[in-house]
Amino acid sequence: ILATRQFSAAPASKDGREVVTYLGLNNLSDNPGAVKRGRRVGRGIGSSKGKTCGRGHKGQKARAGGGVSPLFEGGQTKFYKRIPKRGFKNNHAEAMVPLNVGTLQDYIDMGRLTPPSGDEDPLTMKDLVDAGVTKRSAVKYGIKLLGKGKERLRTPVKIEISRASEGAIKAVEAVGGEITTVHYNRLALRALLKPEKFDIIPKRARPPPKLMQYYTDDDKRGYLSSKVELKKVKDRLTQTSN
Repeated sequence: ILATRQFSAAPASKDGREVVTYLGLNNLSDNPGAVKRGRRVGRGIGSSKGKTCGRGHKGQKARAGGGVSPLFEGGQTKFYKRIPKRGFKNNHAEAMVPLNVGTLQDYIDMGRLTPPSGDEDPLTMKDLVDAGVTKRSAVKYGIKLLGKGKERLRTPVKIEISRASEGAIKAVEAVGGEITTVHYNRLALRALLKPEKFDIIPKRARPPPKLMQYYTDDDKRGYLSSKVELKKVKDRLTQTSN
């Protein structure tokens, strides 16, 4: 039982003991002055807020629901309109999901990603999604590999991904890995991440003209670049000879 001692103005009991009042729902209340009652308007002139209720006679601010905007400055140009515009929103931007090489190494250390060895197929974005690196619904246009945490990368990784930064490419190749940037349109990306939705997997479309320069660049390790195409031919000839 919760009890509180309150010193009452009434005299103590006859035997001189202190009066104790138990705290209950019947005597629970705020401290004196903690709650101030709001003034009731429109209750006669004796209340000082009768008749017009303190709004005065007529006018915009006297009407129900009336009043001016907090941004109104008496008719002069508003402050936010006097400030010059800056920046814009690119409606055609293709937002990539960022992935750092340090995070890639962490998932390999946890055993959630198995780097391919030998002639095995490279890691794809589906492998990353299945490992829990990112959500499937978050990948709208692809994944971009970034170089943060490159000092922790030590496992050779062969991976195909949408985009890759210069630092990420150097970090992956420095430990003996291989990286290829591949273009996926919306249909091909959906077929890659959700193959169970398709009876026949559609062919992957070529990059549009504005992205063709990226995927044909040797420095970007594009899958249409001369170095990658030459490596594919050599691998094909090696398999044929064997």
